[in-house]
Amino acid sequence: MAPQILVASNRGPVSYVPRADGTLDARRGGGGLVSGLSAIGPDAGALWVCAALGDGDREAVRRGIAEPGVRMLDIDAATHSAAYNGIANSVLWFVHHMLYQTPLEPVYDAEFRREWDAYRLYNRAFAAALADEADRNATVLIQDYHLALAPGMLRELRPDLRIGHFSHTPWAPPEYFRMLPDDIAEELLLGMLGADRLGFLTQRWLRAFQNCCQSVLGHFDGMAYWPRDQEPSFEYRIPGHQRRRTFLGVHGLGADADFLRERSRRADVDDRMAALREQIGGTDRKVIVRVDRTELSKNIVRGLLAYRALLEERPEWRERVVHLAFAYPSRQDLPVYREYTARVSQLADEINAEFATDGWTPVILHVEDDFARSLAAYRLADVALVNPIRDGMNLVAKEVPVVSDAGCALVLSREAGAYEELRDEALTVNPYDVTGTAAALHEALTMPPAERTERTKRLAAAATALPPQRWFLDQLNALREG
Repeated sequence: MAPQILVASNRGPVSYVPRADGTLDARRGGGGLVSGLSAIGPDAGALWVCAALGDGDREAVRRGIAEPGVRMLDIDAATHSAAYNGIANSVLWFVHHMLYQTPLEPVYDAEFRREWDAYRLYNRAFAAALADEADRNATVLIQDYHLALAPGMLRELRPDLRIGHFSHTPWAPPEYFRMLPDDIAEELLLGMLGADRLGFLTQRWLRAFQNCCQSVLGHFDGMAYWPRDQEPSFEYRIPGHQRRRTFLGVHGLGADADFLRERSRRADVDDRMAALREQIGGTDRKVIVRVDRTELSKNIVRGLLAYRALLEERPEWRERVVHLAFAYPSRQDLPVYREYTARVSQLADEINAEFATDGWTPVILHVEDDFARSLAAYRLADVALVNPIRDGMNLVAKEVPVVSDAGCALVLSREAGAYEELRDEALTVNPYDVTGTAAALHEALTMPPAERTERTKRLAAAATALPPQRWFLDQLNALREG
């Protein structure tokens, strides 16, 4: 039977790794989407369409190996690289996170146009697979900036389908979005508006999308914003096509409290806690924790600079506080990310060289991804530092209060999507203000225990208001009922 519910994303729920004997090891992934999809149950007959990302994945497709409910697309490796690294991660990610150093970048030249052609091909491959697999009047949920063109392409192939798209990133304001070439900006928005419904993590990102549509697409016949109760929509007509309406909604992905609390109490997490306590140097020292990928938008360097400023300006904290900085390398195939990762390590070494004493290491930096160790750090944290330049949501800000043993003060950037939900109980910082962040760290470290405990309870309640299972079902139901 053809599936009635389909999910499409660049990365799927499984990856394949070649073993020495030539067989393939299937490794299941995690995350909010995997957890959310489980909410519909194994008997729903859902299908997840994803890309083959590595040699093991491609070999699995060629051998006809597949997990139940998963279709992996063996897109040409060069096409995937140009679409994923050239456009999705080096253009769209930079636009939505406002990361460009504008005196030098972006440069939209012939190479960009070649990569954009690959991005089109990549999206077309997904649209064709979804059109081929979906049952009549099926519901399709397309994920993220990698597949911004797929809704419109799928609409052309299968007008009977209910199509949704969810953006897991921020959305750029019009003045930044319009750095894209005019025809590309228009193509992106029209690709998105091919969906029946678009989902965003916060009202702020939804409003930015609205503003981009009105700025870029205002010349289309009938392009107008319409509120419907509390859910806005756009109505428009492209010449030669019927008038269409696309609805917009907000679904603020929350932390999975049950999973986090159970997982954080396992023996391997206790072992990591003991090891970290030994590195910290006892139970008397305060602990500032950050857990991030070395993604440019996460602002790790300024976080370390703020910690150094704290030690410089507040010498009473020397030997009394330790910064656990978990910075897991990300996108190391891109030179700018390798350079950023190196700068994080260099700065941690500089702080330790300047301030360390016998028995006290000011910064403990870990760069190997270890989920159990991250959970151990969450439990140990007196202060969580989450200071992104810009972030669609930031689940770390939501996870720490859920897992914390004794209560944790949250220092939170106002540019994180999580700020909309957690602002009342967090200490808010401007992510560019190193001095202000250092002051917030001092305030967090000196927060009375009773206040910290009460804030943590309220943070945890807000953080778990829309757990992954409900987040997914809310989108699915809204799309079906719209």
